Amino acid sequence: MRAGVGIDLIEIDRIERALERRPGLRDRLFTPAELAYADERARPGRHLAARFAAKEAVIKALGGPALSPGQIEVVPGVPPEVRLHGQAAEAAEGRTLSISLTHSRETAAAIALAETG
Repeated sequence: MRAGVGIDLIEIDRIERALERRPGLRDRLFTPAELAYADERARPGRHLAARFAAKEAVIKALGGPALSPGQIEVVPGVPPEVRLHGQAAEAAEGRTLSISLTHSRETAAAIALAETG
């Protein structure tokens, strides 16, 4: 079995500041469904930061630094799932992706595992 692992940690306020300074960044980094999910929460930046960390972790697990976070969608659930689009889907090469997200008041983190059967 071939596997790739990725992990990412980010400060929530860093994402909140970046999205405040550059409003167009929201649409480049996140899908409409991800934005809707986060916007329903008390602190949307916390949930967007966790999703951004997951996207970075998936990129690392797939070994594709040229992949765009906008091509990776985090689908809510227990456990959350990943839906890939465009080049990210091609880079997955039939691998199964699993992710785990977490956040505190200050940081968000995610880990991704890409496995082939």
